[in-house]
Amino acid sequence: MRAIVMDRIAGPLAVREVEEPRVPDGGVAVDVVATGLCRSDWHAWAGHDDVALPHVPGHEFAGVVVAVGKGVTKWNVGDRVTAPFVEGCGRCEWCRSGNAQVCPEQQQPGFTHWGSFAERVVIHAADTNLVAIPDGVSFEAAASLGCRFATAYRALTARARLAADEWVTVVGSGGVGLSAVMIAKALGGKVIAVDRNAAALDVAASLGADHVLLADGTDIPGQVHALTGGGSHVAVDAVGSEQTSSDAILSLRRRGRHVQIGLLPPVDGHPRVPMARVIAWELDVFGSHGMAAADYPGMLALIATGALEPQKLIERVIGLDDGAELLPRFDTANVAGMTMIDPKR
Repeated sequence: MRAIVMDRIAGPLAVREVEEPRVPDGGVAVDVVATGLCRSDWHAWAGHDDVALPHVPGHEFAGVVVAVGKGVTKWNVGDRVTAPFVEGCGRCEWCRSGNAQVCPEQQQPGFTHWGSFAERVVIHAADTNLVAIPDGVSFEAAASLGCRFATAYRALTARARLAADEWVTVVGSGGVGLSAVMIAKALGGKVIAVDRNAAALDVAASLGADHVLLADGTDIPGQVHALTGGGSHVAVDAVGSEQTSSDAILSLRRRGRHVQIGLLPPVDGHPRVPMARVIAWELDVFGSHGMAAADYPGMLALIATGALEPQKLIERVIGLDDGAELLPRFDTANVAGMTMIDPKR
């Protein structure tokens, strides 16, 4: 099969023919129809995650089951499927309670094993981790759910428990940030979107953001407090840096809730966050590490009714060769939505 292959950390990527992955017991092989290019993939390329070389990145995808391993009972060849980027083991207390996203024995395509920037990808513990794609939902839209959209959905519903008429500050208007904007509006929230890219803010406004703020070195928290009369009830860092995390936390009102979605790897030591404000104002700080397959029905129901339209977040669809060229500079690219890869293109 053709795949994007990483031979060394932070090195050039090549598209070449490689052996197809072996289907494990309990797992399936999926022909990839669409796979999303995400900042998390850049973190793996940059060496912020431990990956065995040579490596194939890619962790959010949708496609068709083409092979079924021994012991799989719920899935058949030809099924249209997607999956969360966290593959729970299906056996531990966390998986049994519906929290596979924190499974201590988890697998992750594109990180712990070869991922979806290829014509085929393997998913472990398929009966726990696969999700059927409903009729009427495109492969590209379904691929967006596996990481960014589902992570944002769980961040606002299960973690921050956003209520109608509450203010939400979303720092970062890439794929996960725009997902958070769309979801927050569907839940009845009032949204302030923040980004350094004016084009991305235009997209946030088109999705219903009540205010947009350009991160050009001005005082973002101060502007949020002025707009909201004391700060947001909920803040989301959808980027993952000291600056964006601090801006999000400092934008909160007293007793507000912050959700950290963007990764904060300890590149220069553990990142500094304004914990003094967290303590003094009794702020809640949450993490959101994706969403288990067991929680997909509620999100899919909103998509089926048209209340959520993840397909609107897709900016472009490219091939593997363009994906290999774009990934190394994805952290600085001006992204105004999601980039999808079609491995057959």
